[in-house]
Amino acid sequence: MTKIQKKEAQWGLVFLTPWMIGFLAFYFLPMLASFGFSLLSYSPAVPDETTFIGFQNWQRAFTTDREVLLCFVRTIRFAAIALPVTLGFALFLAIILNSKNVMGKTLYRTLFYMPSTIPMIAAVLIWNGVLGEQTGWVNVIIQKLTGIQAVGMEGLRWLADPKLIYYSYTAFGLWGMGNAMIIFLAGLQGVPTEYYEAAEIDGANWLQRLYKITIPLITPVIFYQLVLGVIVTLQIFLPAFVLNQGTGFPEGMTRFIYVYFYKQSFDFFNMGYGATLAWLLFIVALILTIVLFGTAKYWVYYAAEERK
Repeated sequence: MTKIQKKEAQWGLVFLTPWMIGFLAFYFLPMLASFGFSLLSYSPAVPDETTFIGFQNWQRAFTTDREVLLCFVRTIRFAAIALPVTLGFALFLAIILNSKNVMGKTLYRTLFYMPSTIPMIAAVLIWNGVLGEQTGWVNVIIQKLTGIQAVGMEGLRWLADPKLIYYSYTAFGLWGMGNAMIIFLAGLQGVPTEYYEAAEIDGANWLQRLYKITIPLITPVIFYQLVLGVIVTLQIFLPAFVLNQGTGFPEGMTRFIYVYFYKQSFDFFNMGYGATLAWLLFIVALILTIVLFGTAKYWVYYAAEERK
């Protein structure tokens, strides 16, 4: 390294130091501490009775506690429904609002983004009323338009039917997908217009331009949203806790892994086992993220690199 390069490297470390200190103090060391808790039998109610039990908590999670596996299955099942629907709808809206043929695009972008600024707890309570069995306007509209019995105990019980509950929770996410829409919109506006002009000259229609130009060029944005979406959906908690206090209603379908972690840690005061569950969630999220990064080279296109 030259003298100038060494000086730049030193200044780079100086500016990185505050972040590194914050990372060590607020992320890395607490993670190590939580792993230490996973090796203990610890309850904040009786801290004097804390004992070292080694990997017994891990053994319990992997072998004897069947609920852990069921919670992960429910969480991944919900993610498999919510993630494609939410990202697909956000991309659809971004494509529509990026069209030059849509009037009042600024107004529509604002209206679609505004719900994402509402706190999630408030959004859940709002949707609890919207999807209500007796007076929810979704059921009322369905019944008036189709004649199907949708209102009442014999109707559509969006938040009480095990077959519908995940779709109801997905609707919560759809209402707040403004952030994803804005990011997709930014990616769409970064696509060079020369490509579209050349495709039009060659006779490509709208669908061909979308499939051959738009989608490939925004795959980095799709990949970014997919990674974030996987992490967020694995941490689904608020709807199940706000509406059902973590009971798992209906029929245990909303007892997700994050809910189970909360119950073990703060209801049963089993902090050691709760730390183990938190680490298991971290490991699953890490594995899924590694898989996504491993497969990205086959479908994510970067303009500065040759696609493999």
